[in-house]
Amino acid sequence: MIAASGRSAGGTGRLRIVGGEWRRRVLRFPESEGLRPTPDRVRETLFNWLGQDLSGLSCLDLFAGSGALGLEAASRGAERVVLVERSPAAADALAANLRLLGAGGRVELVRRDALEFALSAPQPFDVIFLDPPYRQGWIEKLRPLLPRLAHPDTLVYVEAEAALDGIGDWRTVRHGRAGQVFYHLMRRDGPQDA
Repeated sequence: MIAASGRSAGGTGRLRIVGGEWRRRVLRFPESEGLRPTPDRVRETLFNWLGQDLSGLSCLDLFAGSGALGLEAASRGAERVVLVERSPAAADALAANLRLLGAGGRVELVRRDALEFALSAPQPFDVIFLDPPYRQGWIEKLRPLLPRLAHPDTLVYVEAEAALDGIGDWRTVRHGRAGQVFYHLMRRDGPQDA
């Protein structure tokens, strides 16, 4: 569970994995402007939507931050998880948490800008988590790049500061709101070549 304010004294926040192999494990992440770990209850809802067992799936957490979404997916059996984070402090904390969990074999940390990664990703993913910093136009910047990261059945999860009907070919099929956060699960409109 995230500490009451999401932060603890000393400039670090805490995050609890809510399900799977690493259930109840508490991880730390640095305080940083715009870093908003997905709350426990939102992650619980998301993984109820996705299913509790992600065995065999590949997942991309494109704005990893605390790693809440990608690590939750790995905890629930995802075969491959890629965490992309450009902040050195957040990436260092993610690396420490991966060592703590012994997650090296299934989870890859990429220290890179999200757009650069999206332009050069070598293969598509089954589930893509997008929780970018708000009010910086990231969703619009990523819209033309999503097909490169996806195959026809890829699900996209998006957190945003406003409700979204969809992004490009993906349409919102489930949604909710927690405080100021709007969260969405999106599915592609119809089969198309990625």
